[in-house]
Parts: sequence; C-alpha cells; structure tokens
Amino acid sequence: MTVTTLFGVSIRLCIAETCEVLERYLLRRLYSTFAGGWPGTGLLLMRIVLGVSLLLRALWGNSPATIISASLAGFGLLLIPGLWTPIVAALVALLEAWQIMTIGGDRWVTVLLGTIGCALAMLGPGLWSVDARLFGWKRVEPAPRKISSNS
Repeated sequence: MTVTTLFGVSIRLCIAETCEVLERYLLRRLYSTFAGGWPGTGLLLMRIVLGVSLLLRALWGNSPATIISASLAGFGLLLIPGLWTPIVAALVALLEAWQIMTIGGDRWVTVLLGTIGCALAMLGPGLWSVDARLFGWKRVEPAPRKISSNS
C-alpha cells in the first residue's frame, strides 16, 4: 500500500481498490455538494438535453458510421443518467471545439452543445444522477445516546 497526494488529497493506493478510491475522492474533490432543488433540476434538464442531442446527432448526423458518431452516442448514453458527468462533459466540450475548427456546416449547434458540455463539466451532475448516488457524500447519523440513571 502506498500513499499518494493528488490535487492536494492523500489517496492510499491498493491494487484492488485503486480505481474506486481515485474516482470517489477525485469526484468528491471536484464537487463539495451535488445541487438539489431548482439548481439540481436545471442540471438534470441540461444533462437530458445534451445527451438526447448527442444521440440524435450520432444517429442522424452527416456520417453515422464514424468513430466520432460512436463517441457522441456513448457520451449521450452516459450523460442522460449522469454517470461520470465531469469527464464525459469535458470530452464533449473538447470534441465540439474540435468539430468547430475542422468540420464545416452549421457551427451554432456545435457551439451550443460544446457550451452546455463545458458548463456541466464545471457545475457537476446534480443530485439526481448516478454520480451523486455512487460518489456523493452520505449522511451518517449516530445512534441516540442512552442516558444512564446512576446519579
């Protein structure tokens, strides 16, 4: 077992637990809370809109049998339930930026999808996501104290 410092967080690395420990602590380090209420609903809507848009672009885009289309479909399928949202959303933003520079056509849709991806990468998945269930902070309430009557 080794102890590593990554982004200011001490992480113990074990062979069997490496991925789980890294994912749990890095995602918690990125987002101190997973937004609920109206902000969480807004993030859910952003994830759904971006995920469905990516799926539709992958299926009915200009070239549906390319690696880019397969990536878009995979990203869309991960964003809708909110799994690995910061990583996937950052990849969407990078892919859309690359498409703006290399592929012609209507660039405003690409700008819009890239902007939503960038915003989701910075804001997080929200409370109603798989990320929040897997990596979010859990509330642990201690058992009530028993008062002894020895006085």
